[in-house]
Amino acid sequence: MDALQRLSGDAQAFLEKVWASRVHVHHAAPEDLRALLSLDDVDRLLTSSGLRTPALRLAQDGTVLPASRFTRTATLAGVSMTGLVDARKVLDLFDGGATVVLQGLHRYWPPLTDLVRDLELALGHPCQANAYLTPPGSQGFALHSDTHDVFVFQTHGVKDWEVHDGDDVRQVRMEPGTSMYLPTGTPHAARTQDSPSLHVTVGINRVTWRELLSRTVQAELAEAGHDRPLPAGYPDNPSELASELSARLRDLADRIAGVDPVQAAEAEVERFLTGRPTAARGGLRDRLEVRDLHDTTALRRRPHSVCVVVPDGDRLRVLLGDRELRVPADLREPVEHVRTHDSLRPADLAPWLDEQSRLVLTRRLVVEGLLEVAE
Repeated sequence: MDALQRLSGDAQAFLEKVWASRVHVHHAAPEDLRALLSLDDVDRLLTSSGLRTPALRLAQDGTVLPASRFTRTATLAGVSMTGLVDARKVLDLFDGGATVVLQGLHRYWPPLTDLVRDLELALGHPCQANAYLTPPGSQGFALHSDTHDVFVFQTHGVKDWEVHDGDDVRQVRMEPGTSMYLPTGTPHAARTQDSPSLHVTVGINRVTWRELLSRTVQAELAEAGHDRPLPAGYPDNPSELASELSARLRDLADRIAGVDPVQAAEAEVERFLTGRPTAARGGLRDRLEVRDLHDTTALRRRPHSVCVVVPDGDRLRVLLGDRELRVPADLREPVEHVRTHDSLRPADLAPWLDEQSRLVLTRRLVVEGLLEVAE
């Protein structure tokens, strides 16, 4: 939660306000937010990283510019590459008033990857991160609203926002250190004055009760065998159709009444967690060092990692984000020890496993990305 705490101060207080359906403005230390994405970081991404579309787009006066205006082609090992960002073209368009949009930064910029992971695990809702670099005296997008919650924080310059908060229209000046939460559907627009502006938006894609109920009902429909076609000639005999529909609705109602809410909730948790990418930073070093792993090697849980243990007969399903490890059920206690401790040594598993067995288990968990070598 470190990145989230830097961003919002009291992280728990922030999370309590997220679903309050009101605009919320917070002030943090500018250097904390700048550490997540600075102007120099954007310069490096634009000029030295080999970005390709759709990781970058440009907008000006409410219009998204065609990619052909700022991309080029090249070859690598004889293979043609398209959509490469041409830094000089981007900078020329920026000079002309275009806003630079870096999309999906959580996929390739480590500080925002960490922030988004923390936020997703704290909220239970998928998140994403974009950044907007706007030149002086410019507006990238006209008044609009988003279909997801938006958490905005300013890291460079000043930007004036017009925010429609219910029946009120608020003017919010975003300066380095300022963050703002906008619920889904909040109309807003922003413009720079005399200085360029860099801000990051974290989109929170709400998972709603409607979606959970729909998944639950769809599962019961699949079990009930309702994929047969409607009877031939039903337009001429709607009463017969109504009678059959009534019977099927009663059956569906009975099935829904029999749903175990605990199992359905656990399935939803598993669905969410298994959709989170595995934390892999440092994996190359760990793959090299795991060969020399011994009983006193210092290990620790990889930051931002996911681990859920699900019993499955004589096996355990160890859910590690988008990876799953299956192990014998008698490993439940040592696996739980690993799951609930931030740091450990293989020797700590001695109450349950002999030396060879605990080295096999911890090596596997390093390879799978749950643990990392601390030394």
